[in-house]
Amino acid sequence: MSTKPEPLKEALCELEHPLAYKDFRYLLIGRLLFTLATQIQSLAVGWQMYELTKSPLMLGFIGLAEALPNIAMALFAGHVADSFQRKDVALRSVAGMLVLTAVLTAITFMNVSGLIYAIFAVIAVTGAARSFYAPSCFGLVADILPRKFYARAGAINSAIWMGSAIAGPLLGGGLYLLGKASLTYAVSTILLALSMICFFGIKTRHNLASSDQGVIESIKDGLKFVFSNQVVLGAMALDLFAVLFGGTVAMLPVFADKIFHMGPMALGMLRGAPPVGAVLILTYLSRYPVKHNAGKILLACVGGFGLCMIGFGLSTNYYISLVLLALSGALDGVSVYLRSTIFQLVTPPEKRGRVAAVNSIFIGSSNEIGEFESGLTARLMGLIPSVIFGGCMTLVVVVWTTIKAPKLRKLNIEELQKQQI
Repeated sequence: MSTKPEPLKEALCELEHPLAYKDFRYLLIGRLLFTLATQIQSLAVGWQMYELTKSPLMLGFIGLAEALPNIAMALFAGHVADSFQRKDVALRSVAGMLVLTAVLTAITFMNVSGLIYAIFAVIAVTGAARSFYAPSCFGLVADILPRKFYARAGAINSAIWMGSAIAGPLLGGGLYLLGKASLTYAVSTILLALSMICFFGIKTRHNLASSDQGVIESIKDGLKFVFSNQVVLGAMALDLFAVLFGGTVAMLPVFADKIFHMGPMALGMLRGAPPVGAVLILTYLSRYPVKHNAGKILLACVGGFGLCMIGFGLSTNYYISLVLLALSGALDGVSVYLRSTIFQLVTPPEKRGRVAAVNSIFIGSSNEIGEFESGLTARLMGLIPSVIFGGCMTLVVVVWTTIKAPKLRKLNIEELQKQQI
């Protein structure tokens, strides 16, 4: 008796494509929904806080409120991701985010007294819950796919993330116009519930290695690996300092209001522009992965990102600013793809959670603490000079990394793929 063929699955298997793996598809959809939810929530929190305070500095403090608990918990989260089933760790992190977003919905809808302080409290706990998400998801890719698919899976993963980062701000801006913050948070809660369902469906081939290491020893082992590997450390440091100085996301509500004289929908377009550029380039990279001169391409893209930030700071035209943000997203998309591929190929399987945790500290520092830096420099220098300063500092970081990390500069991904770890 013949069975009904599955043309898509057969085609993907014939092409040796990571999407042929059902569990990888579940992971992609779960991450897409999670990112949509967090992007929608982030936009709503930023606009709501700006409406309540009219202070760029308060926008920076929101980023700091999420970053500090995330950083504080990250190393322990990495140990947990390497010690337990990573699917279960990711699932519990998403569940925590679901509960916290539901709380955010409730306190906004009821307009509780001291709403600003309540939002800060929820965001702080959210930072702790999210600290377990990145290490567990990073390790899940290796638990699901063979090594030969890491580079292509990295491009697809990044494209999906960026795609949801496009839709999230646009959807968030539209929802905020329709029903203010409470409706926006409610939709985010629903998306997180759907993400949980996807993570439930994942089956992995991860087997826990027996180890006598305690928590402290395990964390030290992960840190030792990162800080003794010039390629991994160089890539992380490049991301940390470039985005720490060059990011402008926290200030976009101010640009939308004061520079372009527009509202939350324009803010959604501004926040969605970088992911548009990233998705376009990552779609290309999922078909034609980078194999040669990866280090030089990485450094050039981060330098180009800095130049885009300088141009954005100088622009007073909304549409030119959108183009510059889209270009910055394309350049950042290449660097995200390259860093993800490098970390997957260089890191031993039993250390992936801890390495991802260290990376999440760098990312948390560059993104959330970068938001605080943006708010502080905008307060001290003024909005436009602070953005130009950040772009210039990004260029300085690229030059410094080029000199201090020659192994990263000379990196070749094709050679890494042939190595066994």
